[in-house]
Amino acid sequence: MNPESSRSPLTGTELVDEYFIETRNRIIEVAAFLDRLDRADPAVADQDFRVQALAEAIRVLAGGGPERVRDIQVIMSDPMTEPLATLDRKGAVGAYDRSRQGVR
Repeated sequence: MNPESSRSPLTGTELVDEYFIETRNRIIEVAAFLDRLDRADPAVADQDFRVQALAEAIRVLAGGGPERVRDIQVIMSDPMTEPLATLDRKGAVGAYDRSRQGVR
């Protein structure tokens, strides 16, 4: 992709003016979720694949880099390309349990 074609029509200052409060609130929501989880059962963070994926995504987010969105989507996504023979659950869970399939 051409860097010029992917540039935002807004300036950096305009982006911050427009989206800072919304983004700030989302970060506080994530922190509140993690605080509640720690108070309820801190061991869950070591055991639950969704919390592990979230922690990995936060590391990518904090680390910077030009493709954070792509990298985080890969962390959260099912890497399998073959369809399942049967559905394993009714609803989406938001992250892929890599330990179940031996992936990663």
